[in-house]
Formats: sequence, structure tokens, C-alpha cells
Amino acid sequence: MTPKNEYLLVGHMTADLLPDGTRLLGGTVSYAAPVVQAFGWPVRILTSAAVGEPLLAQLQPLASDLVVLSTRETSTFENIYSPAGRTQYIRGVASHIRIDDVPPDWMMTPLVHLAPLTGEVDYDLAWAFKQANPESIIMLTLQGWLRQWDADGRVRFKRWFDADVVKNIDIVVFSEEDIAEAPDLEPLFAQAARYLFVTRAERGGTYYIGGQRHEYDTPQVEVTSPTGAGDVFAATLLASLPLLNNDVHRAVKVAAALGAVSTTRIGLASSPTPQEVQKALAQV
Repeated sequence: MTPKNEYLLVGHMTADLLPDGTRLLGGTVSYAAPVVQAFGWPVRILTSAAVGEPLLAQLQPLASDLVVLSTRETSTFENIYSPAGRTQYIRGVASHIRIDDVPPDWMMTPLVHLAPLTGEVDYDLAWAFKQANPESIIMLTLQGWLRQWDADGRVRFKRWFDADVVKNIDIVVFSEEDIAEAPDLEPLFAQAARYLFVTRAERGGTYYIGGQRHEYDTPQVEVTSPTGAGDVFAATLLASLPLLNNDVHRAVKVAAALGAVSTTRIGLASSPTPQEVQKALAQV
């Protein structure tokens, strides 16, 4: 395979804690990896987890190359639902991921997906990848840089914007829910990022190219579970670009289609099949 086929995911895998104590594999790297596999690209994952973490056995088959930084805890999330909505808690946090943690031969990876969940991805990583390979396409799924938590682990919104960091990132993706407490961040990122994608669930979304606004629709489906749909959307977007001559307008249609399909299934099974990938590509 040629180097253009390689896709690197950087961020924490997670343990998602259910009310009965069951721990499920989660996190953007876990949801995005099978998407990239369905496109036929080899997947590199740089993550962190507790020594002996049993969920790593489920992550391993999703990666062509896997580097796990050993730490005391695996990043663990617990969601508690009530009539007032969802309250999220962090019950464990794995180690920070820095430039020195990236294997040297991975620095040239052409498709780089920074996927922070607990603020773990070093801000300087985008700059480092661009220095190593100016032709690389770097995407950031922003949610993990917009989180902070109390002493009891309750997750709250954290405002973040740094134009000097964003200028080294080609594609920024977040949902309107991620910035619900600070909607003014959308125009800030739109002006700073080369491409910005703001997802709006069943209402489609907005994308900006050099600050110019465009809208996209999403297919209407019967939703079984929305969990992971944003990760499927983002991974599809980046993985499809080399196959579409870097045509963002066509790539977002593929991402919207496969993101919608993902909501009809549950868990990591929300990933598209290779046949669904080929169908979506053919339709654009």
C-alpha cells in the first residue's frame, strides 16, 4: 500500500460505564477505526490505557499498528440520565499524549485524526505533524478540548479557542451541542480553520471553506442510537478525501450518508461495511 493510505488516530480509548457496572469499549478512536478499515486504509492508533486493560483486546483487531501508553487508569465515562437530561462523569483519566510519544516513522502519516476526549492530546501535535509532512491532512474532533470536570468528576463545558493552534489544523469538526454554551465559537473557528464542519444531527449541518458558509443535508432514518455518529461522520470525511480528489463538497455527502446509517445500529456495529462505503462513494 502507498503512504497515502495510512490513517492515524490519536486519543484515548475509553471504558464506558453502564449502570450495572458493565464496561464497554468507547471513544472516538474506537468508533473511527472500523470506519477507516471499511475504506481499506490501514489504521494506526496512539492511545493510553491502564496496564492490563481488558478492553484493549477489542481495540487491537481494529488497528494495523497500535501503541498504548501505559498508565494507572483507563479514561472512563459514566452517563447518568434523568428527566432533566444527561449528566456525564469522568471516573478515570489516562495519560497525556505528547509529541515524544509518537513513533518517529508515524510523523509522516498523511491522514492524521486528533481525537481528544479528556484534553489529553497535546496542542503542539498538529504543528509537529505539519512540520514533518506539510502535505498531511490533519483533522481535529474538538469535543475533548471543550471539557473540564469537578473534583467529583462531573463534566462541564470549557471554553477553548487558540488561533495559533487551529492554523496548523486543516479540518475542525464539532457538533452544535459541543458549543451550546458558547455559540460564538462557531464564527471564530470558521475564520481560523481551513475547513470547519458543525454537525446538527438530523438537521444536517454547516461547513465553512475559508470562512465561506455552506449547508448540507443528512438522510432521514429511524434512529436506534446516536452514539458514535459524530465519530463515524468525521472519520468518513477524512478517509474519503483521497478517494474523491480532496473534493470536500462530495466528501461531506458521503460522511452525512454514512453518519446517518450509523444511527440505525448500536455501539461499534454502527460502523459502515465496505459495501456501504462503496455505495456511498458511488452516489457522489
